[in-house]
Amino acid sequence: MTASQTRTAISPTRREDYPEWYQQVLKAADLAENSPVRGCMIIKPWGYGIWELLQRQLDDRIKATGHVNAYFPLFIPLSFLEKEATHVEGFAKECAVVTHHRLEERGGKLIPTGELEEPLIVRPTSETIIGHSFSKWVESYRDLPLLINQWANVVRWEMRPRVFLRTTEFLWQEGHTVHASEKEALEETHKMLEVYRDFMENVLALPVIVGEKSAGERFPGAVSTFTCEAMMQDYKALQAGTSHYLGQNFAKASEIRFTDEQGQLQYGYTTSWGCTTRLIGGIIMTHGDDDGLRLPPRVAPQQVVILPVIPKPESAQAVLAYCEQIKKHLEQSHAFGLPVRVHIDQRDLRGGEKNWEWIKKGVPVRIEVGPRDVDNGAAMVSRRDKLHKDKESVAVAAIGPKVSQVLEEIQQTLYREASAYRNAHIREDIETLEELRAFFGGSSEGQEAEGGFVLAKWCGEPGSESLLDDLKVTIRCLPLKQRNTTGRCIFTGKPATTDVILAKSY
Repeated sequence: MTASQTRTAISPTRREDYPEWYQQVLKAADLAENSPVRGCMIIKPWGYGIWELLQRQLDDRIKATGHVNAYFPLFIPLSFLEKEATHVEGFAKECAVVTHHRLEERGGKLIPTGELEEPLIVRPTSETIIGHSFSKWVESYRDLPLLINQWANVVRWEMRPRVFLRTTEFLWQEGHTVHASEKEALEETHKMLEVYRDFMENVLALPVIVGEKSAGERFPGAVSTFTCEAMMQDYKALQAGTSHYLGQNFAKASEIRFTDEQGQLQYGYTTSWGCTTRLIGGIIMTHGDDDGLRLPPRVAPQQVVILPVIPKPESAQAVLAYCEQIKKHLEQSHAFGLPVRVHIDQRDLRGGEKNWEWIKKGVPVRIEVGPRDVDNGAAMVSRRDKLHKDKESVAVAAIGPKVSQVLEEIQQTLYREASAYRNAHIREDIETLEELRAFFGGSSEGQEAEGGFVLAKWCGEPGSESLLDDLKVTIRCLPLKQRNTTGRCIFTGKPATTDVILAKSY
């Protein structure tokens, strides 16, 4: 998304091999690596630093809406999942199961023994076990609404893992609430969807389309599922976060009941909602370029890195003292209402090597300081949303306000570029199934498949959305913003008024 360059830090480029480009960015930015357990990942300090900032800012937004944090067990009795038939059916193939509780050594090998009376499921999601607690916590309408969130890890057995995007174990937050009425529960579902949208767009610079999932894509056991869908640079959709209206399904399964104001016993109405470490994958694939990662400043572990350039040992003391002076100026400045995060890289490495390392890690602002800069009372400032050779000399007295302004500009630039890219790749002129198949799969005449989102009409006929299963194209959502026009269903050709977004996805 930055201007093309003849030589890039990442090989292959996005255009040459997008999946491999993604892997190389992960490696170059030192974000994460595969663990010895297939499908799991080790999140390294730079990657976890992004998660901490993401988590902190989302947690603030969740708490601002009245929710409080709690923690629930990692293990769920098998019988709990069996209480909600659709739910267990939806997750059955992804569950990790604990069947024994100890190991014994036999012939030099450790053998599982002590079979459990009831198998335990390693948490794939927590509706059932949280529902068990809620059934004890809720007695009266005065106990409602009950608004709980937890930050945790979950396990869903993944056959085709990709770091951050699909891993067997991942980190997330999951909100769970109980309400006295359907109206209140639906309001909660939409409120949290809006919290996600605002967070993704204003913190992650990730433009999303919010909408409702079709029945075929709905969360198992939910009445309605709402989603935030983002477009990656390979035109695929990333489901960035979901909010579910569960009706009374889980309340009945878990016996979540309360006495209303008339003294009548009623089942509660519940919701759940969550987003995960896949958001880091979304940041990489939305903002990264052929030189590596580009981080939105609001989630950059270090927003500014100062790079001392010391050509001769005798200049080291003056240059490093000057770097400390710049650091103090920056730490007294603010961006997004917080002190600027700044780091001096004093490692004994060549200047060019350090510079490229930070480019690949996506740090928003780099400041190079050499003896000449000390003499001039200035420093060379580079920003990650521009070419690496694009530098500006800034007087040290003005560097704090200047960098604060630049960080705000980079945040806005990344969102603006991502929005323009997405909007340029949404097709609204595809009206038949044949045109749709040609767009996503190529034609029999050898036409190459294109990429992007297709905004089309759908009649809602059950089973019709499966006609593109062979191309791995799905209805990503029914956008909340509808065009209020009449057309023909993209699948059946019948009259239709409902807009849908169709795409390949992660």
